[in-house]
Amino acid sequence: MLARAAAGSPPVPDGGLTVLAQPADRDAGVIAFTAHSVVFADVAAEWVRARLPAGDVAAPLSPSFLLALGEQLGRMVANIDMLTVAAALPGHPRLALTEITDTDHPRVQRARRYRDELTIWTGGGAIVMIGRGIASRWEVAIEVDPGLRGRGVGRRAARAARHLVPGGEPLWAQIAPGNAASVRAFLAAGFVPVGAEALVVRA
Repeated sequence: MLARAAAGSPPVPDGGLTVLAQPADRDAGVIAFTAHSVVFADVAAEWVRARLPAGDVAAPLSPSFLLALGEQLGRMVANIDMLTVAAALPGHPRLALTEITDTDHPRVQRARRYRDELTIWTGGGAIVMIGRGIASRWEVAIEVDPGLRGRGVGRRAARAARHLVPGGEPLWAQIAPGNAASVRAFLAAGFVPVGAEALVVRA
């Protein structure tokens, strides 16, 4: 389903609901596409449908349902993010980046909790982190030096990440909608919104 969405063919906007098992023990949550939502969690489909009013396409990301899902799984809701994706780009990025392995940066520590096979790149005033997240998709996170924000560093780093994704696969990014600067940077770097996502994580 994610592969089809990355290729420009998200689920049909039929007002429907798909319930899937968790792709990994770490990963549970909800993805809302246009008029079709996907709940990926180790709960019975009947349990999910009993708590979502038929025809209410907003219900899967409602606070009441996410709270109930978290309680059922013994977890907590992390955030509701804009979900975006971009195709990989050939060649080397214009932004000069160096791969590193030894860092205790808080943003890198956070990325390691949510992603496997994490690679870390630094340079040009940014840290770029790429790793495998939900359903083994490649995901990117970026941290811009506070003193360089508002100068296009985030946009250049997000575009550089598209050159660094392994295997030429699509690259996903989850962005807090309230982080307008990050939203603008990723859109300017060619990432396309495909939906919204809420993860239910271990405390």
